[in-house]
Amino acid sequence: MSEEHRETGTGWPRPGEPARPSGPAGEPDPRPDAPDPDAPDPDELSPLAPVEPVPESEPEPGAAAGAGAPSAARRFSSAGAMIAVLLALLGFTLVVQFKTTSTDPTLAATREEDLVRISSDLDSRERRLRQEIELLEESQRQLRSGEQGRQAALEEATRRADELGILAGTLPAVGPGLEVRFSGPAKAVSSTRILDAVQELRGAGAEAMQIQGTDGTAARIIASTYFVDGPDGALVVDGRRLTGPFTIMVIGDPATMRTALNIPGGVVASVRDGGGNVTSEDREVVEVSQLHAPIKLDHARPVS
Repeated sequence: MSEEHRETGTGWPRPGEPARPSGPAGEPDPRPDAPDPDAPDPDELSPLAPVEPVPESEPEPGAAAGAGAPSAARRFSSAGAMIAVLLALLGFTLVVQFKTTSTDPTLAATREEDLVRISSDLDSRERRLRQEIELLEESQRQLRSGEQGRQAALEEATRRADELGILAGTLPAVGPGLEVRFSGPAKAVSSTRILDAVQELRGAGAEAMQIQGTDGTAARIIASTYFVDGPDGALVVDGRRLTGPFTIMVIGDPATMRTALNIPGGVVASVRDGGGNVTSEDREVVEVSQLHAPIKLDHARPVS
């Protein structure tokens, strides 16, 4: 090192001297205390301006974490996408809610107290309508019950009227029974024998009867029917003259009625003892078609 450099101690040449090269082949001076060739000349600095030391630059965090920059960018892009999706959902929800509330501008502009009152009125109206429905259903049940009761009463009344009509002889009747034929002399088949036969048949459950003669004249037998002997072996029944032999058509249980006629000492035995004959034949269908005129009651009244 030259004498001049040792005297100054700065490594810079004296004024007027040529600058010493910084190193071989123009390389910077390797000494640690070598001055920066690009630094300004101290003599050129203003004596009044203090020289501030240049702080050493610190490495930036991005530069130090250069390897993790792509991962951070990917995380940022994923978070941004999620935020965008959430914002889109929020916007869709707000739009739907706005459209829903905007469909009824009256309700949208109604106060909360008015909405509560409207809801209470609707609940009260619903309760009233339900009560009206229950009342109408009860009325319908009563009407149906009354109609069924009236229908049942009508059917019962019709059945009773039919039964009374058959018993009174005002209605024709049909059913299983017997055909009983009486033949013989007038003494054997007198009105007394015919009346005994009618009583036996009634006791055996006969429900409808009529008697007819050979000429086809017939008379309905009811509770008030009477029998009288007529001239020449004739039989008068309720004022009608019948000629023998006589046939009784009776509706009832055939076996029971036949047994009643054939009991020992009964009708069949009495007729045969008088020289007459009684024959009975079961019939699946017996028609009692002769009618009796209605009886007019002058004194009897139903008990109320």
